[in-house]
Amino acid sequence: MKHCRICKSQNLQMVLSLGDQPHCNHFLTEEELRLPEARYPLDCFLCNDCGLLQLGYVVPPEVMFRQYLYISGTTRTLSQHFHQLAGQLVEQFALSPDSLVVDVGSNDGTFLKGFKARRMRVLGVDPAINIAKMANASGIETLCDFFGREAAARILADKGKARMVTAAGVFYHIPDLDDVVRGVRDLLADDGVFVVQANYLVDMLQKNTFDNIYHEHLCYYSLKPLTALFHRFEMEVFDVERHPIHGGSIIVYVRKGETSTPKKRVDAMLAAERDQGVYSLDTYRAFVERVEQIKDRLVTMLRDLKAQGKRIAAYGAPAKGNTLLNFCRIGPDVLDYAIEKNDLKVGRYTPGMHIPVVSEEDAGRAPVDYHLVLPWNFLEEFLEKERGFRTNGGKFIVPVPMPYII
Repeated sequence: MKHCRICKSQNLQMVLSLGDQPHCNHFLTEEELRLPEARYPLDCFLCNDCGLLQLGYVVPPEVMFRQYLYISGTTRTLSQHFHQLAGQLVEQFALSPDSLVVDVGSNDGTFLKGFKARRMRVLGVDPAINIAKMANASGIETLCDFFGREAAARILADKGKARMVTAAGVFYHIPDLDDVVRGVRDLLADDGVFVVQANYLVDMLQKNTFDNIYHEHLCYYSLKPLTALFHRFEMEVFDVERHPIHGGSIIVYVRKGETSTPKKRVDAMLAAERDQGVYSLDTYRAFVERVEQIKDRLVTMLRDLKAQGKRIAAYGAPAKGNTLLNFCRIGPDVLDYAIEKNDLKVGRYTPGMHIPVVSEEDAGRAPVDYHLVLPWNFLEEFLEKERGFRTNGGKFIVPVPMPYII
C-alpha cells in the first residue's frame, strides 16, 4: 500500500494483521474444494495524518462483487431498519413525491423499497449481476455497474439530478473514493443530501468486533477522516448520528458547499474521538491484545465442549464469520455445519475452513447442543426465533466482545 485512500499521505503504520485469508464471500462448491483457494493479506494500516484505518491489500472488485451472495433483505432486523430510516429521511429532508433517490450499492433494493413506498422515484446502482437482476425483478430499477463519475453521468442524462444519494453499508467497499465522491457531487441537486451509513470504528474498538474486518471492507471509518475526505471536494459533513445497527454504526449527512452554521453533533463527535484516543497507537496495541484473548478463549471453549461430546454448529454464515473462523482456525472438526437462511449459500462450503452450509430445514434433522452465533449483530432476532431450541436446553455462544454462553 503506497498512500492513504483519503488524504494520500504515505505516513501509514500497520496496526493489526489477521493473516492471509480467502475472500469472505466466496463460498465454495463441492467441485471447488479440490482446487487451490486464493488467499490475500488481511492487514490494517492507520494513517497517522488523517486517522483513517484501512486495509493495505485490495482484492479486485470484479472478483468480490460481480457475483455476490449477500442479500440485504435476509434478516427482519435489517429490513425494518432500512424501512424506518427511509421514512425518517423523507420526513427530515422534506422529500416530495417524485424526488429522485439513488442508492449506491443497492443490493436487492431493500433500502429503496422504503422510499418507493413513500412515492419517491428510486434507482439502485449495484455491480453484482445476479443481485441486480433480482432487484429489477422485484420492481426496483437497478443499474448494474460500479458507481463513479461515469455511472453518475449516465444517471444524470436519463433521470436528472437526485435530491438524495445514499450509501448504506457500502462506502467502505470503495477503493477509489475520489471517483465516487466526485460522482455523488455531480449527481446531487444543489439542495441534495448524501447519506452514508457505515460501521463505526469507535464501536469496533470498544466492542472488540474485529470480525468486521474483511477484504470487502477496505476502510474503517471514524468521523475525522470522513470530514477531511468531503472537505477536499468542497462538501460538508453537516450532521451525524450513531445507530446500533450492525453492532454500532454512524449515519453521516453531507451536502455541497460549506457553511458556518453550527454543527453541534459533528463537533461533539470529533471531540469525543480525540478524547477517546481513537488515533493513538496505544489504542490499537490494546485492541490487538484483546483480539488474541478472544481467539484463545473461544478456541478453548469450543474444544472443551467437543471433549464433553457436545455437538456445535455455526448459526449463520456471514462474511464476518469467515474472518473469525479463519483467524481462529475453527473448522468442520469443531462445527458440524453452518445454518443459513440465504439460499445462495446453502449447499456450499465456507471460505477457507470449508464448513458445509445447510438450510434451516436440513439443520433441524441434525440437532446440536450449541450454536456459535456468527452474525451476532442480529442476536436479539435469533434469540426470539429460537425460543424452542433454548427451551429444550440449547445454548448460544456469542464470540464478542469476549466469548460468552447464553
